[in-house]
Amino acid sequence: MPPLPDFRLETYLARWEFAARFHMTASDAESMSLADLLSLAEPSDREAFERLWLGYVPTFGGEALRTSVASTYLSVSPDNVLAFAGGGEAIYVALHALLGPDDHAIVITPTYQSLETIALSLCAVTGVALDADNEWKLDLNEVRDRLRPNTKLIAINFPNNPTGKLLSPAEFDELIQICREHGLWLLSDEVYRLIERTPSLQLPAAVDHYERGLSISVVSKVYGLPGLRIGWIAAQDRGLLERMERIKHYLSICNSGPGESLAVIALNARERILDRNRSLINANLKCVGEFFTDFPDVFEWKTPDAGTVGYPRYQGADGVETFARRLVEEANVLLLPASIFWSELTPLPEDRFRIGYGRSYVPAGLKAMRDWLAKR
Repeated sequence: MPPLPDFRLETYLARWEFAARFHMTASDAESMSLADLLSLAEPSDREAFERLWLGYVPTFGGEALRTSVASTYLSVSPDNVLAFAGGGEAIYVALHALLGPDDHAIVITPTYQSLETIALSLCAVTGVALDADNEWKLDLNEVRDRLRPNTKLIAINFPNNPTGKLLSPAEFDELIQICREHGLWLLSDEVYRLIERTPSLQLPAAVDHYERGLSISVVSKVYGLPGLRIGWIAAQDRGLLERMERIKHYLSICNSGPGESLAVIALNARERILDRNRSLINANLKCVGEFFTDFPDVFEWKTPDAGTVGYPRYQGADGVETFARRLVEEANVLLLPASIFWSELTPLPEDRFRIGYGRSYVPAGLKAMRDWLAKR
């Protein structure tokens, strides 16, 4: 197995995330304090947290967590859930459980880097790029054309990071039909699901819609609780989950007990948390849209379908890499330039940057950007 390359996004964030005043490329919704989260707890969940025994928890995840996770799906029981220490571990384990040297996988780009690089470390991989010139549309005919006799898996990320793109229901159904016709696994990174611009855009979870669909999610993004480090995979195939559990034994072994207990509180109070975050995101999107409208010669912007991030085009003559570097160095505003989302599999636009709009300081960050642009 070839060594994994540098994780560009995490390396870049390690340099700037806590140094910049405005983390304007953050991909999570606004977080909350422990006291604020506990104030949302049902009395029994609050008592369970306060009486928590600080020992190991089951590798699969505690029953309370798996029950709460299962309640977020239509057809999932607690036995169909395997908990992880965040989405990154879930991706790593799923790909190692499913792919071997004789297999082939298809990865839709752009995407979270590990979906591509871990797959490439295990087997042959082909990319299919969303079309930046056609509102990031996925060409399903190209997906069909990239199939091989040994194709085993298609990896998707919708709502997409970094574009905020969603498939239409008809496109999602057709993609599943492709998988079903060829007996493929559909590995679906759904960490931004549940924060759609309108409810009609929301897609079914892959696990609810396809017998070989694997749904990955976390409390980090739409719930705004990345500090808990709780993620999961939901799958109909119990045998596959057991294979994944055995791989997890070499990694985290089990989750943090306090993290699981607090995640239960969040999931059981999800409607209140999601309503709060949707309101913040909608307000921030209005501010973001107004900002880009004021600089039509500098940026090209289209409101994303869902999630907490967008991927506008930078039209300045200096190029997006210089723009992003100067912005963080001179104005303390952090964005992610296109090089962070470079793909070994497909060409991708080199004039884009990721901006996040899930946090409360977005209007202040936009003002800092506006002031800096005015002084250039």
